[in-house]
Parts: sequence; C-alpha cells; structure tokens
Amino acid sequence: MQIVSASFADGAAFDARHTREGADISLALSSNCMPAGTKSLARSVADPAAPKMTWVHWVLHDIPAAATGLPEGIAPAALPPGTVGGLNDWKRSGYGGPCPPIGRHRYFQKLYALDARLAVRGPLANAELEAAMRGHILAAAELMERYQKRR
Repeated sequence: MQIVSASFADGAAFDARHTREGADISLALSSNCMPAGTKSLARSVADPAAPKMTWVHWVLHDIPAAATGLPEGIAPAALPPGTVGGLNDWKRSGYGGPCPPIGRHRYFQKLYALDARLAVRGPLANAELEAAMRGHILAAAELMERYQKRR
C-alpha cells in the first residue's frame, strides 16, 4: 500500500495554512495499491513528541475502501458516506492542525487498510481505534511532516 499527499512531500515542513497559526485546514491524502480484501480504511494524524503524550490531531475510520483519497480541507459533511470522524486530543471530531508549544515536531499521517468495517458506535479516540483495528490490519503506510511554531 502506498500513500501520497498533494499538500506536502514526505519529510517536508507543513505549510502554515494547515496549522492552527494559519487556516487550520486538513491535508490531502491519496492511496493506491490497496491489498486484496480491503473493506475499509482508517486514518490518523499524530505528534509523538508532544509533551507528556502523543497528541492526536485527526482520527477517521470506516472510510470506504473505494475512496482513493481525501482532498485538502475536506469538510466533515463531505467525507465519503459511512466515514466516521473520531475524537482528536481536543476532545472533538475533525482536523486540528499543529501548534506545538516549543521546538520542531514531527507529525505522522497514517493510513490503515482493514479487512472489515469497524462498525462501532460513536466517535473513537485514537487508542480506542487502535484497539478496534487489532486483528483487522491488512497493510499500513505513513507520511511524516515537520512543523515549528513561528510565533
């Protein structure tokens, strides 16, 4: 499985429009080479270097396997039918861009191909998503970008 983004190159710095200092719009992500048997996809965006914990910026699951990507700045109402928005670490659904308190941080965009729809009720936090995906992950891919707050 392979993922790419029209919003950034793997390992590059975030454009400010994708951060809380800018317009705070989500990044584009597309995928190809899905493994046979993929029934749904899950996506997360997280900063493992946040103080005291991995800070999760976006969680999505039950994305239809036929969805080849999500455009930049996608509104929750425009997500593919059946997609469920999970809870980020601001305890809300939807994308929340980076705004690290100090230093340069790395952010990982992860995409998982699953052999089932998770079909769980309500939005999941990232830890709950990871537990629900256990035993269902066919493949995973990730991209990384960096960001350091400007102000």
